Amino acid sequence: MSATYLMPTYNRQPISFTHGSGSWLYTKDETPYLDALTGIAVCGLGHCHPKVTEAIQQQAATLVHTSNLFGIDWQERAGEALCTAAQMDSVFFANSGAEANEAALKMARLYAHQQGFKRPKVIVMEQSFHGRTLLSLSATANPKAREGFYTLDDDFIRVPFGDIAAIKQAAKDYGDICAIFVEPIQGEGGLNTAANGFSYLEELQAQCEANNWLFMIDEVQTGNGRTGKYFAYQHSNARPDVLTTAKGLGNGFPVGACMVRGRANGLFGAGSHGSTYGGTPLASRVVHSVYDVLANSGIMENALTEGQFIRKSITDELQQYDVSSRGAGMMIGIVLPNTMDCSQLVDLARDEHKLIINVTGSHVVRLLPPLNISRHESQQIIERLVNLLRPLL
Repeated sequence: MSATYLMPTYNRQPISFTHGSGSWLYTKDETPYLDALTGIAVCGLGHCHPKVTEAIQQQAATLVHTSNLFGIDWQERAGEALCTAAQMDSVFFANSGAEANEAALKMARLYAHQQGFKRPKVIVMEQSFHGRTLLSLSATANPKAREGFYTLDDDFIRVPFGDIAAIKQAAKDYGDICAIFVEPIQGEGGLNTAANGFSYLEELQAQCEANNWLFMIDEVQTGNGRTGKYFAYQHSNARPDVLTTAKGLGNGFPVGACMVRGRANGLFGAGSHGSTYGGTPLASRVVHSVYDVLANSGIMENALTEGQFIRKSITDELQQYDVSSRGAGMMIGIVLPNTMDCSQLVDLARDEHKLIINVTGSHVVRLLPPLNISRHESQQIIERLVNLLRPLL
C-alpha cells in the first residue's frame, strides 16, 4: 500500500479494508476482521447501516449542496431532532468535532467579551482532548500535540479531571474565567471517569452557576448513544449551556454540531460564525437518519447491556492479573497493569486474532464496538481479547 503523495501525519497500520458490514471489516481477499474500534467511535450503528446508506443514496441523487445562503429543509429537521435529543435550544452544524469545539470556544470568548473581560480564560482538564485546530489544540492537554504550534496556552487553566476543589481554587486565583470545558469521559486520555461518576458534571454545573461561567461539554466521542444515553451528560441531572458532538453523529459521514441553551443562547448572530459545508442537505439528512435509528430502536439499551457484559466478562477472565475496567456503555476501557508492555497489542490483535482495537493512555485497551452489536459478536470480542492478553500478563 503506497502513500507516496500523502503527508506523513499518521502512523498507519499495514492493512487496508475494502468494505464493511455491521461489526465487520473486510480486506480485498475477503478476510473478516471484528471491528471493536468502529473508526474511533464513529460508526456507532456499524458499517454500512442500511437506513443510513439509503439516506445517503437518495439524497446524493437529489441535492448535495446549496450553501447556507439558502434555507435547507433537512438541516431544519436534523436541528430539531438533535436539539430534542440533547435538550438544547439551537444548533450550529460543522464538519467535525474539532470545528464544533472551535465554535464552542469562540462562543466562550464572545461571552467573556460581553462581560468586559480583556483576556478571558477557560478551565479545561488534564489529559483532555478537544481537537487539532489551533484553539481546540490549545485546550487539549497533550504537550506533544501542542509542541511547535505556538498554541494559546495562556488562555486556559488546567486542573485535574474530577477535582472540584481545584475548580474552586481557580475561581479564587483568577478573576477572568468565563467557562468550563469538559469531556464526561476522557476518551483519548485513557477512558478516564470521575470518582463520583457522572455526578461530577452536576458539581461542575453548580460552579458555573455560582460564578456566571458557561458550562460547556464536549461529547464528540461520548455522544450519539455511545454510553447508553443519547448524550453521556444525561446519566446525570446536569444540563450544559454549550454541547458539542461529532463522530457517531453521521455514522461515518463527516459532520459535527455545537448546540446551545441558557446563557449561551443568542450569543452567535448573523456573521458571528459560519461554514461553507456545515449542514449541507446531504450531511443533514444523514444526521436525521442516524437520529431516527437511535430514537426508534433499542440500540442504546443494547449498548448498555452488551457493554456491561463485555467489561465484566473480560475482567472476570483476567481478574488474577490485576486487570480492571472503566467506561460506560460501548465506551470500554480495559485497564492493564502499568508494568505491562502494550506497544505490540494493536498489531498482535489485528494479525493473530483478527480483532481491531486501540491502546490509549499507555496501558488501557480502548474498545468502541458498534452500539447494535450482537451477543455472539460480544462473546467473540471477549474471547479474542482474552486470548491475546492472557499469555502476555
